[in-house]
Amino acid sequence: MSDETPRRDPDPRPEGESPGGGDDRTARLQPDGTVGSGRPSAPPAVERPRPAAPGWGGQTPVAPPGQPLPVTPRRRAADADVPPPLPVDQTPTGELRAGAPQDEADSTQVIGAVPPADVPAEDDAPRAVDEPDPVDEQPAEPAADDAADDTAEVDPVRDDPASADDPGPADVEQTAEVPAAVAPRDVPDDDPAPTRAADAEEPPPAGPTADDGTHRPRWRRPAVLVPAALLLALGVAYGVDLAVAGDDVPRNTVVAGVPIGGLSPSAASQALTEQLAPRVTADHVLVADDVQGVLSPATAGITLDVDQTVQAASGQPLNPWTRLVSVFTERDVTPVITGDETALMAQVDAFAETVDRAPVDATIALEGTAASVVPAVTGRQLDREAAGDAVTEALSSGGDPATPIELPVDTVDVQVQDDAAQQALDDVVTPALAAPVTVDGDDGTTAELSADGIASALRFAPGEGGALDTTLDPAALQTALGDQLGEFGTPAEDARFEISGDTISVVPSVDGTGIDPAALASSLLPVLTEPAPRAVTASLGTVPAEFTTDEANALGIVEPISTFTTNFTNSASGTNIRVVAEFVDGAVVLPGETFSLNGYTGPRGEAQGYVPAGVINNGEFTQAVGGGISQFATTMFNAVFFAGLEDVYHKPHSYYISRYPAGREATVYYDSIDLQWRNDSPTGVYVQTEWVPGALTVTFWGTKRYDVESVSSDRYNVRTPVVQEKPDDGNCSPQGGANGFDITVTRIFKDPATGQQVRTEEFDTRYAAEPVIRCVPVAPPAPESTAPGAPAQPTGRRPRRY
Repeated sequence: MSDETPRRDPDPRPEGESPGGGDDRTARLQPDGTVGSGRPSAPPAVERPRPAAPGWGGQTPVAPPGQPLPVTPRRRAADADVPPPLPVDQTPTGELRAGAPQDEADSTQVIGAVPPADVPAEDDAPRAVDEPDPVDEQPAEPAADDAADDTAEVDPVRDDPASADDPGPADVEQTAEVPAAVAPRDVPDDDPAPTRAADAEEPPPAGPTADDGTHRPRWRRPAVLVPAALLLALGVAYGVDLAVAGDDVPRNTVVAGVPIGGLSPSAASQALTEQLAPRVTADHVLVADDVQGVLSPATAGITLDVDQTVQAASGQPLNPWTRLVSVFTERDVTPVITGDETALMAQVDAFAETVDRAPVDATIALEGTAASVVPAVTGRQLDREAAGDAVTEALSSGGDPATPIELPVDTVDVQVQDDAAQQALDDVVTPALAAPVTVDGDDGTTAELSADGIASALRFAPGEGGALDTTLDPAALQTALGDQLGEFGTPAEDARFEISGDTISVVPSVDGTGIDPAALASSLLPVLTEPAPRAVTASLGTVPAEFTTDEANALGIVEPISTFTTNFTNSASGTNIRVVAEFVDGAVVLPGETFSLNGYTGPRGEAQGYVPAGVINNGEFTQAVGGGISQFATTMFNAVFFAGLEDVYHKPHSYYISRYPAGREATVYYDSIDLQWRNDSPTGVYVQTEWVPGALTVTFWGTKRYDVESVSSDRYNVRTPVVQEKPDDGNCSPQGGANGFDITVTRIFKDPATGQQVRTEEFDTRYAAEPVIRCVPVAPPAPESTAPGAPAQPTGRRPRRY
């Protein structure tokens, strides 16, 4: 018989004819483990005696050695032609063999449980089935009588006439038990659909089974015992491993490169404190592009929370697979870092300020009329969010502080590239500076704008599409033309205030005519690219006044609000007082503005008409150019005091000067001591100064808000002067001295309409005692003499003897 499994194709032989010309003898494996007839229908059931002794519970009976197993043929349709069953070879190997005696056709051999084989349902057609799957080679077990009718088919075994002695198919090995039998179902003769006897699941036979002592219980088979023993060994190993681990940190646990697996919590804490904590708090180097900085986590309060980190790493896993895998792999635990993240990011932001660089567009530099291209510089900007992530990652990973933390930098492109600047230089700037331009007014006036003047007015800015645009600055053009511009038309006149007696009025402004610098710049630009000679025609237009009549009237300057007069006798001081008074006269201080005497007058030197006069330098009276201005400062301070305006800064003299009111005076010195006051009223303040020989008056005009009174305290903390003697070497100035004292002046604000006090303000002043300086004549120098006891020096002559 061939080893090849026959195909399932329908056999072309006549209906009812077997493959060998005889009956179709097919051995079928029954659900209870027996081999039954392969005929489509079963013969009448044969009564079989039950086993004398039951075997292990749930197992099929086993036939005595050398005896055939009881067989209950599978029932088929009543009218089916049932051929005699195929003889079964009862060898211990469980092989099925053809050629057995006919009287043993109903005998079967237990070969173990195999999956039910698919069988065609047609009774009369020959069938070809697959060979049974190999099963364990175990002794066959007899089926119980109550399951004798439920059989499973095995692959057919055909009689080969040419090989009568062929043992048949390969040995069929026993397998697990077959499902329980179910009631057979009749298959009608005219049913064309093929069916299999094993399509219906059949329950295994119930009840006790016989055991002759040669069958091993299922739980004692190697297929069961080996896995069970393995599972038991693994369970014991798991329990021992879990018990030995105890409260220790799970094996192979690593925190930022520090191995703490298998350590106790205290030992793990010590390892993290010694190895990881210093790396977290140490200063780290920051690198962004070509810029380096230092990150100080300790300054931001960043620290390693050792206890929380150990707690996060602790806890033995209960999953057996996890414990097994942990033997071969590391378990990484992220350290717990605490601190002020805002303070840490503030350090990153501070570092970013050194990294960030604004892009610089390519432009044109001018030195006189020499022009050159300034190359563009690409900008850069630190990616603050990504930088914060990089810093956090470096600290969390416990990286080496010596390894710089690389921070990402974004590139910021420029708008104007070098080639665009070069094009502007070639197309506009070079021809513009090639020659001057004549400016013609429509009134016949002309002016010449030189190449240097053109260069001073050229401006460059990014344009559309990456171009470099060239423009002209109107103010620079006006400066370049200078007085020539004033020759076009008539100048404008600003509004001004005029005082007559106790009244003040506004002199209206007058608009002028002339060239509008902005219009000139627009008309001049296209002419610059033309070849010489070049000219541009400028139309005259209205030139408005800078300070108009409406603006003057809106200031509310309508009446005097304070006035104060001081006297002086020094002629030099009088000169300086006159110069500064004339300069300040007519000043208008707008609401909210602060007036600075030094800022308004500027330097007070000989070039401005000032002369040397008295000053106090290091406690001594001396001379300096611009001295004596304190007289003006004191007079103006008192005008501020009685106008009720805000005192911003004033400094009294070091010594009290008797011609000034005590506690209500001020000194100034250019670029070091200033007088400042603020117009805190809603209206403007007009400053009027009047100088006459020996007297100075300062009057403020505006809208009166307060009536101000001054109340001075008695002098207290009186200090007597000290006497100083200085050599009279030509630089000594004798001083008579004066007492020093403290004084408090109270400014009282009253409502002009009701006379009610509104508020008060105190000024405390401390005057030092003026020392008495005596100039002592300088004694003549003593003659030089030889030191006592010194021997006489020899001369060129021999001493005379007497």
